[in-house]
Amino acid sequence: MHNMTLRSSSQKTSRSTQATRKLLSQIRLFATDVDGVLTDAGMYYSESGDEWKKFNTRDGMGIKLLQRAGIITAIVTQERTKLVARRAEKLTIPELHQGVTDKLSCVREMAARYGLTLSQVAYIGDDINDLETLKAVGFSATPADGMPQVAAVVDYICQKKGGEGAVREIIEMILDAQERNSNFKIPRSGKRS
Repeated sequence: MHNMTLRSSSQKTSRSTQATRKLLSQIRLFATDVDGVLTDAGMYYSESGDEWKKFNTRDGMGIKLLQRAGIITAIVTQERTKLVARRAEKLTIPELHQGVTDKLSCVREMAARYGLTLSQVAYIGDDINDLETLKAVGFSATPADGMPQVAAVVDYICQKKGGEGAVREIIEMILDAQERNSNFKIPRSGKRS
């Protein structure tokens, strides 16, 4: 079980662990930024100009588990790269939004299309271009190495850094909360028999 270290800010009020679990149990759409969240914020360039990004496979498995649980998954990023498109395709993420300068409008539009309110959306971001979205959604988080301005407004600061399992950390919290409120069971890793 995760230690739900919740942050309060002028925009959000501190929530109890029980209230947070209830909120997480109502999440129907999970959206994430890419650079600094799904990746370690590094951009790698080869001599020939090729760009590389390192993604965490455990984050990818978490996204697949969310999809199995019926939660809509989305990537919302300011960057526009073939690498991110390939990653989204591999994970069968239905909502890929690249080149987005107004992330909040994008998330609002997505939620409306699925008949959801922003309170049913979880978003994880790490930098100032994520601030408005993080303030507006039902549950917000940032990796351990997210920018201080972001850490000041989110509901949860991950123990893991971007690209090192922060996304999976939030996903496990969502799945745990939803499992407690339903008969749906997610296979968990554990001791082998």
